[in-house]
Amino acid sequence: MSNFQLRVLSSVVLAAAVLWLTWLGGMPFRVLCALIAGAILYEWTRMVRPSAGKSAGFLSEALLLVLMLALILGFSAPVLFAAGAIAVILVGVVSGLRGAGQWEAAGLAYAVLSGFSLAFLRGDGHSGLVAMLFLFAVVWATDIFAYFVGRAVGGPKLAPAISPGKTRSGAVGGIVGGIVAGLILVVAADGGRYAVMAVVALVLSIVSQAGDLFESWVKRRHGCKDSSALIPGHGGVMDRVDGLVAAALVFCLMGWASATVEHLGA
Repeated sequence: MSNFQLRVLSSVVLAAAVLWLTWLGGMPFRVLCALIAGAILYEWTRMVRPSAGKSAGFLSEALLLVLMLALILGFSAPVLFAAGAIAVILVGVVSGLRGAGQWEAAGLAYAVLSGFSLAFLRGDGHSGLVAMLFLFAVVWATDIFAYFVGRAVGGPKLAPAISPGKTRSGAVGGIVGGIVAGLILVVAADGGRYAVMAVVALVLSIVSQAGDLFESWVKRRHGCKDSSALIPGHGGVMDRVDGLVAAALVFCLMGWASATVEHLGA
């Protein structure tokens, strides 16, 4: 089996599992979010933590475990985000005292925000399901179109110092594909507000690609090609969800801001 075939097979299996758990929602989906957060922290610390040197020990792992258990049990968003902020600060202080730098604190923040954003975006209702499907449509289409348009058209590199394989044509193709896929989902869900949702899809597509570049920068900064080898043909979990979790966080913030504006205008 070629590497491309392995990538396609892994993608289909993972997408089916994720979509099924998204459809179920509730605790099964929160467990998925907790597993994603745990994998992100594992891969992050694997990249940034020296094999023999100064670190914060296993404090970040222990704190993430507590936070994800609280997420699975259904603690409220304000409580979880406050606890997450305290945990990141604690790891940052301990790392500073040990002279280990702040990479572990940054990794904990990245993992916590990833797990929380996905879980709270899905929520427990139908609107959360539609929001997640919209997010998947935009991010996955962005990834697919960026890959194939970039290979077909080529041209100037998008960010050669960070990710030499990405092209500007691929980035534009990804944005167009993300907007089209998002609007198709909106039409299928009979959501209306097509102009607004097109703008939302545009923003999420750009953020998704920015999240991908951020993870590429972290890997290059620490001399890693893949975040791990957990997913056959793809590398690590971070390699697959970097754009998704960045877009999920921004989508959550956009939803929160929209709800606040509507509340103030009521």
